[in-house]
Amino acid sequence: MDKDKKVIEDFGKEWSRFSQVNKVSNQEADSIFNGYFKIFPKDFFNDQTKIGFDMGCGSGRWAKYIAPQVSILHCVDPSAEALEVAKINLSENKSCNFICSKADEFDIQDQSMDFGYSLGVLHHVSDTEKSLENCVSKLKKGAPFLLYLYYKLDNRSWIFKQIWRVANLMRLVICRLPFTFKKLVTDFIALVVYYPMSKLALLLNKLNLDDSFLPLSFYKYSSLYTMRTDSLDRFGTSLEKRYTRQSMHELMIDSGLENIKFSETEPFWVAVGYKK
Repeated sequence: MDKDKKVIEDFGKEWSRFSQVNKVSNQEADSIFNGYFKIFPKDFFNDQTKIGFDMGCGSGRWAKYIAPQVSILHCVDPSAEALEVAKINLSENKSCNFICSKADEFDIQDQSMDFGYSLGVLHHVSDTEKSLENCVSKLKKGAPFLLYLYYKLDNRSWIFKQIWRVANLMRLVICRLPFTFKKLVTDFIALVVYYPMSKLALLLNKLNLDDSFLPLSFYKYSSLYTMRTDSLDRFGTSLEKRYTRQSMHELMIDSGLENIKFSETEPFWVAVGYKK
């Protein structure tokens, strides 16, 4: 089985297991959404004639916010299993059009989309450059594209990076397990690593102390369900790429985007660019 096919299969199982349906509070879901979309142009969706796409829609957790505000939202994912979950989650949103396709094979008219976004997806594909170029080619001139790629810890300390290296060695072992065992192991990691570390960060935050030096401090306000989801996402995938801020900027420029703006807060790196 080639790498991309294995990743697609694993993410289909992940979104079937963690469908997000009635599992995350509205407050938490809103906070996660705003963490990604806060740099997206404000009031962009005031005009509900917009047509765009969600590349790698998964369970539809971002689409549920965007779909009610636009004319058509193409929800694209290479996993038929994930799309079935998205169809259930987005059943009340008549603006959604579901397409089973990989990013580099997304076949819709060039220069026809008013916007696009891909969050946490293109670092899990073999040819990230080709995939991003194909996404950008679908945009009209000046249209925004929001992108999230795993960061290479370029803004972190030496100790932080060593902890990540140990975690990555764990990933290389865990990702090879059968899905049932993989889920059990990543659930265990969420419970004994993510949860206590995030709560320590929360305690420091409540004491008005800096918690940013702690790994997983990003999850201090997250539910255990979100931690379990992200633990499986992080340790369960066999294909993962990471980018420095500079290399991601160059990737976006080379794909046909300009006026790149990065978010200065976690998650890293999130950036928006506009079609040249």
